[in-house]
Amino acid sequence: MPATVTLKVTRGRLTGQEFKYSGREVAVVGRGLDCNPKLPDDDAHRFISRNHCLLDINPPDIRIRDFGSLNGTFVNNVKIGQRKAGATHDQADVTEFPEYDLKDADEIKLGDTVFKVVVYAPAFCAECSAEIPPEERQDCSMGGDVYLCHKCGGGATLGKTSVYKPPVKECAECGNSVEDESEPGRVGDMICHACRSDPMRIVKSIIAKANAGEESLSVIKGYSIIRELGKGGMGAVYLARSDETGGLVAMKVMLPQVAADEESRKMFLREADNARILKHPNVVRMLDSGYGDGAFFFTMEYCDGGAVDGLMKQNGGKLALDIAAKIILQALDGLESIHTVDVPGVKLGDGRIVSVKGLVHRDIKPGNIFLSSEGGGLTPKIADVGLGKAFDVAGLSGQTMTGASAGTPLFMPRQQVINFKYAKPDVDVWAMAATFYNMLTGKVPRDFAKGKDPWQTVIQASAVPIRNRDASIPEALAKVIDSALIDQPEIRFKTAISLKRAIEEVL
Repeated sequence: MPATVTLKVTRGRLTGQEFKYSGREVAVVGRGLDCNPKLPDDDAHRFISRNHCLLDINPPDIRIRDFGSLNGTFVNNVKIGQRKAGATHDQADVTEFPEYDLKDADEIKLGDTVFKVVVYAPAFCAECSAEIPPEERQDCSMGGDVYLCHKCGGGATLGKTSVYKPPVKECAECGNSVEDESEPGRVGDMICHACRSDPMRIVKSIIAKANAGEESLSVIKGYSIIRELGKGGMGAVYLARSDETGGLVAMKVMLPQVAADEESRKMFLREADNARILKHPNVVRMLDSGYGDGAFFFTMEYCDGGAVDGLMKQNGGKLALDIAAKIILQALDGLESIHTVDVPGVKLGDGRIVSVKGLVHRDIKPGNIFLSSEGGGLTPKIADVGLGKAFDVAGLSGQTMTGASAGTPLFMPRQQVINFKYAKPDVDVWAMAATFYNMLTGKVPRDFAKGKDPWQTVIQASAVPIRNRDASIPEALAKVIDSALIDQPEIRFKTAISLKRAIEEVL
């Protein structure tokens, strides 16, 4: 049974309701119509904001952050996050609001509603990592959070008076202890902080093992790393050359931020493998994928022109209209192919295997549109299709909506936060419009004020009209872009092809 987090309402009009989370999820709590859990819009909650607080959930972990509300959020009867008297939401400095890691039996109070946090974390055998059924935990307990299954000598076989020292948890890469870094309730391969900070060493080590004949790594056998192409919070991308053919590929390594168990690894690789069916001139081709030493690796088509954000830097921070339009129109063709491709053999949560229509990227931005000179000129190609989404949904990225490692959602519509797990293709269309906006102005659509919670900005703030950024943008084009960046109450353009046609009509 997987880890779960359940919010049980123990007081208020919603008493008896439960909100259960069995996978990576984000919950915005408040009186807003699209909040979930949604609080009653009554006198008992009149001081609760429409978007009051955020829950960042990655079972068995759950974290809460107040959005700078007028009256604060209460955790175990202690107030957190209340903004200063007289300050508005826009004036609240969220850097003053601590995040709280919640645990089993904690209580959250919002107005007259009280949620009790119920965390179920599976127990695993310290020797073989087999899950210990709940009814056998007491018999298999070796003290504290240490268990031995019956097969490995737990319970009556070993005896409660025996002294058992569980094996030391080691980094899957360097072998050093990760006891101080490991999280309770999680099993699987883990990479220590030191190794995560040096992905080059990891990828070279994996290639060396592949060349030495390790079968599970055969897809990257015979490659040599030339140089780093880019590095981010989840890993890095390298330029690699085939020793046999001399051909160049981009090799991406992604490093889990938490212990990666077998089910999470399979889920991620299964989702990531869907990208291999995409064959479109405006989509970067995925070649091979695999896993080893706690890291995921991918080989993909190398684009020698770099990413669009690099081209922007070379041109003073933004692009001329004719160049930006050429890029965005072709990128929209690629996005349409991503959203309409037939994906066979998708495994649902209930175990059924079905075919589905289309993928959702969820991370469209100038840094994920690459340029290739193959065939002459520069052809834009969308990269990393589905990787970020699959990594996050599999729970491998930790808690990305909170914490120091959380990114600023510069190219994200509100629907992607509110409906985190089930984002639809239109979130990519919005992000493509935001990318066009950025290419033309050098600015992002929303104003992200210093000290204000960036996720709250996404939920509540509208895009700044593009001509407010640059009055030279043609008025007809500005109307299309501004319309495409409407996301309240819903996103205006639902498909990539409809946005492409609207842009073409005014150019």
